Amino acid sequence: MAVHENKVIGLKQTVKAIKQNRAKLVYVAEDANSSLTGPVVEICNKKEIDVEYVKTSRELGLLNGISVCAAVVCILK
Repeated sequence: MAVHENKVIGLKQTVKAIKQNRAKLVYVAEDANSSLTGPVVEICNKKEIDVEYVKTSRELGLLNGISVCAAVVCILK
């Protein structure tokens, strides 16, 4: 995963970006609650947005410069 300046972190912000057609790529933590991440993945599939998986939410958070866990991260266009 490369470091990106144009991104949003978190479920609500990611869904908002997807609905506004601003999302280019979405990262999802494999260990995150699938009842939360599942709908995000579905929306991505419908809108043909690439989804990549990261092993843990802790790792996803750290890769994005935050000290807390992140279930999803969205790279913006």
